[in-house]
Amino acid sequence: MTLHHFHLEGKWQGGRNSEGYINAGNLQTKISIPPEMDGPGIGTNPDEMLLGAAATCYIISLAAMLERAEVPVNTMSITSEGMVDVTNGIFTYEKIIHRPHVTLKKEAAEQQIRLTNKLIEKAEESCMISRAIKGNVQLGLEPTVQIEK
Repeated sequence: MTLHHFHLEGKWQGGRNSEGYINAGNLQTKISIPPEMDGPGIGTNPDEMLLGAAATCYIISLAAMLERAEVPVNTMSITSEGMVDVTNGIFTYEKIIHRPHVTLKKEAAEQQIRLTNKLIEKAEESCMISRAIKGNVQLGLEPTVQIEK
């Protein structure tokens, strides 16, 4: 078994509407409560970071699977949406929807198109962030697969 360790250092000054700073290796940024939640909107926030972790884990997992399957990918992109419910002052991260867009090269066979759609689903199940939040946050996929023109 291999156990990987990731570390983060954080600083926060003041009360609720103050700002802080985090340093986690390549991630170094100011943090605060987002304006949607009546915060100052300085730097990033936990909502964006959870969405970013889920989206990057998903797209990297999908890219690795498509590469191993030797699917002729031309381009890949993703948009993701996170939904946070506020009921009685309690904030709950309800759902994340990933919208991957995969364009295959012209020479892609019908079997490779079907495999791409299968791997789009499988990548969500394989991503460690998706597995970590499963049962607490709904996960949805709205993929687009096309052949380059």
